[in-house]
Amino acid sequence: MFRIEGLPREAFTQYFAMNPEELAQTGARRVVADTDRGFPCRITLEDARAGESLILLNYVSHDVANPFRTAYAIYVREDAQEPDPWMDCLPPVFEGRALSLRGFDGDGMLCDARLVLPGEVEDGIRALFDNSQIACIHAHNAAHGCFAARIDRYGAGG
Repeated sequence: MFRIEGLPREAFTQYFAMNPEELAQTGARRVVADTDRGFPCRITLEDARAGESLILLNYVSHDVANPFRTAYAIYVREDAQEPDPWMDCLPPVFEGRALSLRGFDGDGMLCDARLVLPGEVEDGIRALFDNSQIACIHAHNAAHGCFAARIDRYGAGG
């Protein structure tokens, strides 16, 4: 019923070769995770481990020509490799986090939304996809507001 995958690594490779000054010119910066939680990579959909290098940058997660266009800060690990998508299950980065689930129609307009606590995410996804107008769902971390992942329909319900 639903599919979740990280962002494509190729969208960020230009940043990995940049020095601090070049990153600053783009509004990005290199950071090193100082804990095993709190640096969620949007390619692997896992938290980086302490000591891993990431790029912190502004990312347009909902690139539409309407009032719901969205951009915010995200992390991407420099050594990230794209995992297989998660089919009808949740990626590790969703564990233990409250999420805002925003359901958009085919024109990118917001149709419905849910605030879900840990343990409620799958039910929230299914409830939003019960609305046939919703083409995709964007998950955001509820506390910090950053884009977590896009959730798409697949199969008979898609």
